[in-house]
Amino acid sequence: MSKMLKVLLPVLLVVALVLSAACSARKGIAPSPPYPAPAPMVPSAAERSYSAEDSAAGGQTAGSETERRIVRTGYLTLEVKNIADSMVAVSNLAKELGGYVVSSNKQGGDGAVTGRVAIRVPVERFDEALDKLRKLAVDVPYESTEGRDVTEEYSDLKAQLRNLEATEAQYLELLKKADKVEDILKVQRELSSVRGQIERVKGRIQYLERTSDMALIEVTLQQTKPLRETGWSALKTLKSAARGLITFGKVLADALIWIAIFSPIWVPIVVLVWYFRKRRKAKIS
Repeated sequence: MSKMLKVLLPVLLVVALVLSAACSARKGIAPSPPYPAPAPMVPSAAERSYSAEDSAAGGQTAGSETERRIVRTGYLTLEVKNIADSMVAVSNLAKELGGYVVSSNKQGGDGAVTGRVAIRVPVERFDEALDKLRKLAVDVPYESTEGRDVTEEYSDLKAQLRNLEATEAQYLELLKKADKVEDILKVQRELSSVRGQIERVKGRIQYLERTSDMALIEVTLQQTKPLRETGWSALKTLKSAARGLITFGKVLADALIWIAIFSPIWVPIVVLVWYFRKRRKAKIS
């Protein structure tokens, strides 16, 4: 028995050492994770398409915001040889450039004739129109141009119009669903008010579009030199003398009328003066 223990003891010690080493080796190995780590999120095809559409829409908005609307106006004073001919030339120029005449008038008489013509031309031909108008004149004593930016007002009105039209659509839907007469009348009143606002906004938008698309030029035409005085004329002198005689007669008649009207005042005074002077002379003699 003791001999068997002596033989088994070394074997048991070796087995124990092997088992101990095996346990130590297992403790040094890190456990593997139960689930793999999540992969980074990748946008889906639908999300990528949506983002691309947003970017395109943003680009269009930015492009529309950069579109400017400028109301351009020009003022010219031209010295010309003939007022009537120049007014016709200005009107023809407006039609030639694709525009039209807004107003035209001629004032004055001998030696002081003035013509005024207001025209509208496409804004892209505004500078060309000014250049051609200068060529109609002998001299240009005055010239001025100005531009008024209405882009912000125009954009605000367009946004306001979209909101009003959306409100109109909502009221129309409510009108379809309304059953009671009272509700129908209320919706119709509100709908009428909204439509009135829509018409006003549309009118203002059309005005801004028209005035920014067609520039206004106001032209004042002056004669280069006053008309020359005509030579001596016997008939003219006779007419002038006759007018002078008539004027003298009118003045004399007015004076006699005044004297007659005030006679109750001055006649007694004259009589008294004459009486006292006559009496004084009688005493002296």
